[in-house]
Amino acid sequence: MSKVVIMDHPLIQHKIGMIRRKETGTKDFRQAISEIAMLICYEATRNLPLEEVEIETPICRAKAKALSGKKLAVVPILRAGLGMVDGMLQLIPNAKVGHIGLYRDPDSLKPVEYYCKLPADCAQRQVFVVDPMLATGGSSVAAIQMLKDRGCRQIHFLCIIAAPEGLRAMEEAHPDVDLYVGALDERLNEHGYIVPGLGDAGDRIFGTR
Repeated sequence: MSKVVIMDHPLIQHKIGMIRRKETGTKDFRQAISEIAMLICYEATRNLPLEEVEIETPICRAKAKALSGKKLAVVPILRAGLGMVDGMLQLIPNAKVGHIGLYRDPDSLKPVEYYCKLPADCAQRQVFVVDPMLATGGSSVAAIQMLKDRGCRQIHFLCIIAAPEGLRAMEEAHPDVDLYVGALDERLNEHGYIVPGLGDAGDRIFGTR
């Protein structure tokens, strides 16, 4: 079964409170999204493998720890997921970045792929899929399936706010994917928005609301 981690760190909760406010402007919203992503990334990378290496300090030779392999990838779901990438790369600057684009078909309401560009060796990497909002879960479930279809097996999903409906959909569709969530909200409304949520994350990140 997937591991679901709901963040309880005071800094994450404080910054989520900031982005929920309707008066928070684009610049501050974008900055807070990036900072929250960095803090969630810190938790999501807790179990990365380490190896012992020999180094030289200003005093003497010594043994130290280093990431083993260092093969990581960050894959945002377009477009809102782009807002989380810079914060992730602050902590894991050597990670490669892929992109997945999906839209919802107006008739079937199912996600349709319109763009997918991944690192050539993505199947050999630990992949961190990022999207600020997990609402119905349709796009996230589809994006992770696209990665699996391309051979990826070590997949983690990071979001800032989730609805219970989206969390259930992810757990049912991908029980092998660990989920890292900044805050779990109450429900979806009749329009598919998370309540209380923060509105449309993409519009608020890019100033298009």
